[in-house]
Amino acid sequence: MRLFTCLLLAAAAFAERVESPATLRLSLRQAVEVALAPDGNARLALTEELARQADTRARQARSALLPQVESSLAQQNQTRNLAAFGIRFSLPFPGFELPERVGPFNTFDARVTAAQSLFDLSAVRRWQASRAGVRAAAAETDSAREQVTASVAKLYLAALVAESRLESARANLELAEALERLALNQKAAGTGTAIEVTRARVQAANLRQRVLAVQNERRRAHLELLKAMGLDLATQLELTERLAYIPMDAVTLEQAKATAIASRPDLKAQDIRETTARLGYSATRLERLPSLAGFADYGTIGSSINHALPTRTYGLALRVPLFDGGRRDARRAESLSLVRQESVKTRDLRRQVELEVRLALDNLQSAEEQVRVADDGLKLADEEVAQAERRYRAGVTSSLEVTDAQTRLERARENRIAALFAFQAARIDLGQATGTVRRLIQ
Repeated sequence: MRLFTCLLLAAAAFAERVESPATLRLSLRQAVEVALAPDGNARLALTEELARQADTRARQARSALLPQVESSLAQQNQTRNLAAFGIRFSLPFPGFELPERVGPFNTFDARVTAAQSLFDLSAVRRWQASRAGVRAAAAETDSAREQVTASVAKLYLAALVAESRLESARANLELAEALERLALNQKAAGTGTAIEVTRARVQAANLRQRVLAVQNERRRAHLELLKAMGLDLATQLELTERLAYIPMDAVTLEQAKATAIASRPDLKAQDIRETTARLGYSATRLERLPSLAGFADYGTIGSSINHALPTRTYGLALRVPLFDGGRRDARRAESLSLVRQESVKTRDLRRQVELEVRLALDNLQSAEEQVRVADDGLKLADEEVAQAERRYRAGVTSSLEVTDAQTRLERARENRIAALFAFQAARIDLGQATGTVRRLIQ
């Protein structure tokens, strides 16, 4: 019995260890790598499937330029009504008539047929357009990687902000609890009042509630990050980085615009889509030209497999389009409209890229100034709290001055967190605007 009880306890302990969520130490670079893995972000997986579809369409278009080979094996038993084919004869021999119905008779045919396009510029253009579609899909996949990287980086940054706010809330709570103890000591020494103790306790209670709220915000940020990476939502995260100010090299507007034009994958994809539309329009125009194809077949045919004789056919076929009811003209007008649409999209995207670059640079410059101002404000707030505490200990002032100083310190800490978040977000936005966000994170 004792052995059975020990086994049950061991099994329960093992189950608890298995079911307890694992803690994952995660850096920003690792978070991006996990999201970009094959089983990572769902958006990237869908984009990769679209790239595979584009590749299959290119192979389908190429098949029109390659030989088409088929084989067949047929064994038939059939009858024929000669009169239905207009075969009627009146023979001058009495008692002899040509039958209207013949059969049944057997036919055996084993044959290989082949066809090859020799000259078809329209099919060549369609194949070129499909190859351009493959390149566009690859560029779109690269663009999705950039977007996923930026999205995961911002979610990781949001989690860092939640961590910083939790640390700040705990530090504020420790300061409030220290003030509460100081108020109690001052009251016990006869230099303080009950209202000061009550005021300190109210401040500490408010900050305890703030800690609970920020803890929930941190858990929510972790869950959103896990969702973006495609990981189990029960995983416990431990972020290895901290919210900090990382100076960047000065970048001019012209340099950023040049980098964006050369590196933005969505801009490359749009340029390729416009090229694809032009090739499709060219393929439609070339449908008016004649096309040349070769054909051949070889096999054996007879009444049975034992009485079959070899036969063959080969030749060339020249197809000259004459009139199809205006279908080609309508398709050509439609293709030309698609070219114009893609051209408009390209021009609009280039303007959008310039706008994003300008906004990102302005936001980065403003965020850097905000960080400097927030650092100065935090230093002054720390000094104010220290001076207020000294005055309160000396009995020169009441606890209200210390409470006000602590409130301004809380605001200063929150301002610094907000400034650091704005700066890091501006760095990510600039990397996304210039198409270098992955290089920025690495």
